[in-house]
Amino acid sequence: MAKKSSIEKNDRRRKLAKQYSGRRSKLKAIANDESLPLEERFQARLKLAELPRNSSPTRIRNRCEVTGRPRGVYRKLKMSRIALRELGSLGLIPGLVKSSW
Repeated sequence: MAKKSSIEKNDRRRKLAKQYSGRRSKLKAIANDESLPLEERFQARLKLAELPRNSSPTRIRNRCEVTGRPRGVYRKLKMSRIALRELGSLGLIPGLVKSSW
């Protein structure tokens, strides 16, 4: 199980990214629009830099919903390989049959 602080930090990052997504996308559109004057694009870049760092979606880490493990996470299931194997062995995941010999 991952540290609770790491899981909570990641949840705060998700919340901030969702909160600032509109502002961030508008500023990025202005900053990348080459038809606008250079000064206006530069101002958009400065405003973008003033936003909280944790509001960037690239700072969000994919974590297992069951254990909080940061590595070996299947995106579709939002579950780590270890949790998937354990729940599959118990028969708790529909359509998954774990073979053993």
